Amino acid sequence: MVFQDKSRDYNHAPLFSKRAPDNDTFTRDICDTCGFIDYVNPKIVAGVVALWEGKILMCRRDIEPRKGFWTLPAGFMEQLETTQQGAAREAKEEACADVEIGPLLAIYNVERISQVQIFYRGDLRSPDIAAGDETVEVALLDWEEIPWAELAFPSVYWALKYFHETRDMENFPPAPQPEDWLATPGFKYTG
Repeated sequence: MVFQDKSRDYNHAPLFSKRAPDNDTFTRDICDTCGFIDYVNPKIVAGVVALWEGKILMCRRDIEPRKGFWTLPAGFMEQLETTQQGAAREAKEEACADVEIGPLLAIYNVERISQVQIFYRGDLRSPDIAAGDETVEVALLDWEEIPWAELAFPSVYWALKYFHETRDMENFPPAPQPEDWLATPGFKYTG
């Protein structure tokens, strides 16, 4: 394993073995020299369904996975930011968009890839958008214009559907977890 902890200086080259720490039920990488435990936890993705005059901001990806497919502005959180800040930052990075983050729309647990994906409603502060470094194209789309057959991820499908269901509601609970991610329309899984 490659040792990546830079939070403090170590006076030795770490040597890791896999075992369960005391009072833990999961096997983890533990340094045999100093006892450092390398916790590997799920990644958090923050995103937004952002509107301008009723149109939804969407981005065509210019990176893998799913290069060339459409998505909502979303991505992995960075250190020292809230999920709302992460969603706004991703909109800025992917679509050069200035977004005011609104209420929580959905929390999806995607166990098969160890992710928690969190989506908010949001409003663009202006219609000025452009493709960022990870995006080949951006668009403001009416509901009927969404390229359903070209969506990058199942969570985008479910977030858009729930947004549409709750579009006219001021108060609503976060979206329910999809019963079966593998049954998401338009997606085929090969393993």
